Amino acid sequence: MELLLVGAGLWLSAVTGFFPARRAGLVLRCTLGSLLPGGRRRRGRDGITPFQAVSTALAGTLGTGNIAGVATAIVAGGPGAVFWMWCSALLGMATKYAEVLLAVEYRTRGRDGRWQGGPMDYMDRGLGMPFLAGVFCVLCVLASFGIGNATQVGAVAQAMARDFSIPPLATGVVMALAAGLVMMGGLRRIGAFAQAFVPLMAVFYLGAGGLVLVKNAAMLPEALGLILRCAFAPGAAAGGVAGYTVRQAVHYGVARGVFTNEAGLGSAPMAHAGAAAEGPVQQGCWGIFEVFIDTVVMCGFTGLIILSSGDLWRSGLDGAALTSAVFAQALGPAGGWVVSLSILFFAFSTVLGWGYYGERAVGWLLGERRGAVTAYRLCYLAVMVLAAPARLTLVWGLSDLLNGAMMVPNLIAVVALWRVVRRRTLEV
Repeated sequence: MELLLVGAGLWLSAVTGFFPARRAGLVLRCTLGSLLPGGRRRRGRDGITPFQAVSTALAGTLGTGNIAGVATAIVAGGPGAVFWMWCSALLGMATKYAEVLLAVEYRTRGRDGRWQGGPMDYMDRGLGMPFLAGVFCVLCVLASFGIGNATQVGAVAQAMARDFSIPPLATGVVMALAAGLVMMGGLRRIGAFAQAFVPLMAVFYLGAGGLVLVKNAAMLPEALGLILRCAFAPGAAAGGVAGYTVRQAVHYGVARGVFTNEAGLGSAPMAHAGAAAEGPVQQGCWGIFEVFIDTVVMCGFTGLIILSSGDLWRSGLDGAALTSAVFAQALGPAGGWVVSLSILFFAFSTVLGWGYYGERAVGWLLGERRGAVTAYRLCYLAVMVLAAPARLTLVWGLSDLLNGAMMVPNLIAVVALWRVVRRRTLEV
């Protein structure tokens, strides 16, 4: 799966003329520039606004992987995994751009007259392969219960029990009730919620993490050096990293990078397809922005925080427990609370984003029957309650497997439609 993702990313980068880097100015104008006074903002009469779309997509990608996943990658693959995570993001920008562009190109209007679409539409209408679209939808529904639900709720339940002594089952019930209230309003309510919630939770985590980096400022050059040395020559770093290999660093860096930014999975295009976009390329720029924020900024930020905190990453701790210990070392007990609350915020947003992705897949398979979507929502909320007290080692493994399975039909379609991507890109 990693080779497939890297190969697709290189191909799409080449056929678009390395659009994310070559047209960085256009990307900035279409994304951050549109939010400034005088920027060209699109109103969401036919759907949600482009910013709500990317907020919803970020809600699905900013999750426990940005906190616990980065720590796991460092422990399992060494500090060099952070470098390969960044590399996966550079290729992932081209892949996410192509996915979003195709989702907008082949989207349709739902029964309510609003835009909707995703990989199932460009597989069906673009390639003429409805069977492939059906396979993708089935895998998406299954993955929504794993990557977007059980892993997220389980991480929150463990953090709440560790730092606030809240029973895991209670965490699951409260999260399910809150998610149900938002999900009942469909994409417009999820988009409105994400537009306000996602920037706030990002600022909360970045602000607290910034304090940690300020305290560890003297160690930052060493942390960056460790990342670069271990990316290519793990044995060059003395001490506990001598046993790591380049293969481990690449594997865990790419795997965790994909888990966080979801480039190639085909999930985020479902949110972007619902935007009142100016055009496929313009909305594709938001896909590039999404990967940059998620992996280059948020994951890189967590990696630097962990590696600038001395040898804690070699202490035997892993996942959220390691990140929490790093924050607590710098900020005292409040640091652990910050991580727990950040996990709660990030995971809840992911649950909402993936809940919508699962709904869209069910709607495509069963013809948007209201009863089918309602049944899916009830099952989705029930899994949240059941997953809270469960042991999640197997669930994390299954989530990675389902991520890879979703990726196969999606990347087949995106690569097969490269001429559409290239033609649209050359028009701007």
